[in-house]
Amino acid sequence: MKGNRIKVDYLARVEGEGGINIRIKNKKVSDVQLKIFEPPRFFEPFLRGRQYSEAPDITARICGICPVAYQMSSCHAMENAFGIKVAGQLRELRRLLYCGEWIESHILHMFMLHAPDFLGYQDVIQMSKDHPETVKKALELKKLGNDIMILLGGREIHPINVRVGGFYKVPEKEELLPFLERLKRAFDEMTGMMKLLSTFEFPQLERDYEFVSLKHPHEYPLCEGRIVSSKGLDIPVQEYEKHFIEEHIKHSTSLHSYIKERGEYLVGPLARFNNCYDELSPGAKDIADKIGFRPGCKNQFKSILARGVEVMFAIEESIRIIESYEKPEKSYLEMKPVEAVGMGCTEAPRGILYHRYKIDSGGLIKEAKIVPPTSQNQKSIESDLREFAQSNIDLPDDKLQWQCEQTVRNYDPCISCSVHALKVIVECE
Repeated sequence: MKGNRIKVDYLARVEGEGGINIRIKNKKVSDVQLKIFEPPRFFEPFLRGRQYSEAPDITARICGICPVAYQMSSCHAMENAFGIKVAGQLRELRRLLYCGEWIESHILHMFMLHAPDFLGYQDVIQMSKDHPETVKKALELKKLGNDIMILLGGREIHPINVRVGGFYKVPEKEELLPFLERLKRAFDEMTGMMKLLSTFEFPQLERDYEFVSLKHPHEYPLCEGRIVSSKGLDIPVQEYEKHFIEEHIKHSTSLHSYIKERGEYLVGPLARFNNCYDELSPGAKDIADKIGFRPGCKNQFKSILARGVEVMFAIEESIRIIESYEKPEKSYLEMKPVEAVGMGCTEAPRGILYHRYKIDSGGLIKEAKIVPPTSQNQKSIESDLREFAQSNIDLPDDKLQWQCEQTVRNYDPCISCSVHALKVIVECE
């Protein structure tokens, strides 16, 4: 911080390129910008003219940390367009694959990117000198999630076994059974790690967020459900664009999202935890109760606890699926492309991820729209920065800057995911 300005040119421990610019005048915050300057990656235009069946493989390249989320949202959108519903064991395998991603992504953020903030280290390398066992256990948990993705997806980075209608290949039960012992051991390890997380000193920042997530009547949401909010929104996925708007902000190469006539909202683990607590698995509820983390939390600094609870859920859900698994006769459902528009929305680790595709009768993609979680959270991040900086204006400069950076890292932003195609208007005279 210099004078009346907090300026962070490059945020550390986030995926992608972004910075912070906060202006202060007479001890009042006058302007806040989450500056996202990573170049647009134009995935929507890349998809135009490609076969619908290519969408899962192309969109997986958007992110190396949460590729399954992009694959699943694209598959659901295509299946919605063609009137196909994946059910039974194929649906269960999709949930298992998604659980693998939640485990590896959440663990990466919690212990490698976010925990150093709470423990006072610049990075996980420094942290590992004083907490070697915690870092070692975290790496083992992340590997567990990656290994589930390898078995079901073909590889952990940009999986290649997912297709519209199911999978190219499904596993034998014998291939899944060895995971049970590892998952049960991971549940015990994670229980201890949750107790460590609960001892962190959480800065005070409570705001009246509108929490937005999927909600399913019988299960904690991963791939299916209605879009709901803590302030009464309750719509099918197909009505997403009737309620949510994107706009281009000058200081960001990522579009900002807001709810019509209502403004900013928050997606991600804290939103899911608050909206869908009743559907959590028993063990996840139990650990949340033991550490005193309950629905109604409005402190985004505590989102690390919500992620931990979701890891516990993902472990239990994986055990449930594997124990009841029976290999399906076919690895995918047949379908015939028709001229249609399809929408899909699933819960990426960072929040809801919406896809819409317009398909012609030959199965070619004519139009694509992708709304990542980080772009949806940008307005909320800037509001958090404004309120936190104002409430802590008298902190020493270095501590205020550090905690403003942490305010952004609370969201585990994937900036690389958030930058897609921008509408460019060229006016010639």
